[in-house]
Formats: sequence, structure tokens, C-alpha cells
Amino acid sequence: MPGYPWLSLTTDYGLSDGFVAACHGVVARIAPAVRVIDVSHLIPPGDVARGATVLAQTVGHLPPAVHVAVVDPGVGTARRGVALGTPGGVLVGPDNGLLPRAAEVLGGIVAAVELTSPEWFPEPSRTFHGRDVFAPAAARFALGAALTEAGPAFDPATLVRLPEPVFVAGAGWLEAEVLTVDHFGNVQLAAPGSALRRLGPVIRIGERRAVRGGTFGDAPPGDLVVFADSADRLAVAVNGGRADALLGVTPGDVLRLE
Repeated sequence: MPGYPWLSLTTDYGLSDGFVAACHGVVARIAPAVRVIDVSHLIPPGDVARGATVLAQTVGHLPPAVHVAVVDPGVGTARRGVALGTPGGVLVGPDNGLLPRAAEVLGGIVAAVELTSPEWFPEPSRTFHGRDVFAPAAARFALGAALTEAGPAFDPATLVRLPEPVFVAGAGWLEAEVLTVDHFGNVQLAAPGSALRRLGPVIRIGERRAVRGGTFGDAPPGDLVVFADSADRLAVAVNGGRADALLGVTPGDVLRLE
């Protein structure tokens, strides 16, 4: 297997402890020439759906790489640690739904292995697989090791997958699940950007009025705008404010736009 000069890290480890540095250190010890891109370490703790969204919306903009993702509330349990080969790179992390959507972005899964090799992972901690399993495996893959050196192959159809988010639409209306809320309070919906064409120039979201636009400044200050965001998802924002606070929504809620 050819190696990769890049490796990315996406976790919920935060920045106040040494967890991220430990993962960087493991990679540096094994593959010192590999360059590491930190996607995010501020995924809300245990929020697998948010981690999957951030990962899937980012990997397509990165160079071919080994992508480590760790949002792993089941660490140390019977859940599998896995590596997935795709045409656009390798994904490494827990089998809890975190990886499959990113794999689709990278061209689909062409190989899948469970990370069980006692030679690679002699004495992993029960609670820190990011350091003891995922980071060392990723570093070896970056150096060109074959996926099957890390453990046995398995059928990708057996991977855990997250439920598909709600999206239904009719004439002049749609209902879509809140997929994520970003740092600015913009509300991203589980609807493609093309769904914007279903809506008129003025849109009602519950008791709130919004305008259809292309960017934040298309609404007056303090008002709502519905637009296709940079990931080509339908999104709701407030010009100069937070749409999540104005609408009172969190990921998993369903909004009706008409």
C-alpha cells in the first residue's frame, strides 16, 4: 500500500488536557516526517453525530491522508476499532457510526479491517484508544503498511451506521432535521442546498420570518436568512446574531420551512 504524507485528527478531547499532544507524540515517534492536520478537538464530548458531520464535511477538502477520528463513548467495550480503506485515503477510529459518511465522500469503502493485532497494540489502555490504538495504526498506515497488518478484514456492510436524518418536502414547504450548529450559531439542516429552490423569497419558520438569500448580509441586521451554506446544505442564520438561539433549536430538532 502506498503511504500518505498527511494525517488528520478529529476528536472530542478538548484542549485543556494532554490527550491531543499524546496522539501527536505517538504519530511523531512512528512517522516523524508525516504532517498532521488538526481538524477539530472541540467536538462536544461523546457527540458522534457531530463528529461524523464535521469529518464528512472536511475530508474532501484535505489532501489524500490517513484520517483519525475519535469520538468514542464506548471506548474499552465490545465496539470495534476499525480502519477503512477508500480511494481517497484511510479512515481510522471506532465502529460507532463516526466514519462511514466520510468514507462515502472519499469514494466509498474498498477495504475494512478490525484493529486487533497484538504486535501493533500490545497493551492498550482501556480508556485511551486514541493514543494506544488509532494513532499508532494511522502512523503505520501513513508509512505504507497494509491494512491487513493491523487485523482481519471484515464485511463493511456490518459497520455501525448513524440513522439518516429527517428530510421531507412538498410544494412550497420542507421539514428537515437540524444536522449541526456551528460556532457562529448558524443552523445547518439535513437538506441539500438545492432545496432552497422550493421556497419563496419570504419564508416562515414557526412564528419567525426569514428571507431567502445567498449570504448573511442578504437579511437586515438581526433578521433570519435561509441559504445554501459552504457544504451545500440548507442553513438558517441571523445577520449579526445566532440563529440557534433565536429559533431555540439544537441538533436533532426538526424545523418546518414554508
